[in-house]
Amino acid sequence: MTKTSSERDIKACVFDAYGTLFDVHSAVGKHRQRLGKRANDVSATWRTKQLEYTWLRSLMGDYTDFWQVTGDALDYSLDAHEIKDQTLRDDLMQAYLNLTAYEEVPEVLAALKEAGYKTAILSNGEPAMLDAAVQGAGLSSLLDECLSVDTLKVFKPDPGVYQLASDAFGIQPSQVMFQSSNAWDAAGAAYFGFRVLWVNRFGQRPERLPSKPDYEAANLNQLLEILGI
Repeated sequence: MTKTSSERDIKACVFDAYGTLFDVHSAVGKHRQRLGKRANDVSATWRTKQLEYTWLRSLMGDYTDFWQVTGDALDYSLDAHEIKDQTLRDDLMQAYLNLTAYEEVPEVLAALKEAGYKTAILSNGEPAMLDAAVQGAGLSSLLDECLSVDTLKVFKPDPGVYQLASDAFGIQPSQVMFQSSNAWDAAGAAYFGFRVLWVNRFGQRPERLPSKPDYEAANLNQLLEILGI
């Protein structure tokens, strides 16, 4: 693939963390036998409520960090699926600190670094959560920055969150290539002015929101082709 002029302007590749670099369903996956046939439903409800609570708290002006939101969402999910097991609840939360990175992630990040691009995470996660995930997956040396919404006390897709990435590297939004598996996040980033790759890992339908991602792919390997690496 030949680079367009816009792609040649890219200076930094910035990644959403949860669902993009890290498999959010791997926490439940580690305790699948204990959850039995309810495992997939518990994980799906947990993720849905986790995202809903970030949006609602931002609209309400009542920020709390992503660890608290994640715990609240898990409590809802366990209650909704009639599971009362405090030890399991604690183990699931601990597992969320050690999510599995998707298979292609280390090689993609390494290739970007070798090609001279700056790399960063831009996430709803609070710093301790992100640090645990990054270190657990062995990605520390492959990332220049790990940026958290906790700095601003508001969640994505608030435009100020995306501004964090531009400010971190002193570049224009159009010089950032942003990757997210969340269609709403991809739309928010595109609306802000980033170049965007929507990593549509599960074949979801596009959102009906203003601004569309520039690219869509099933995993992050496509990013290297887009950038001509």
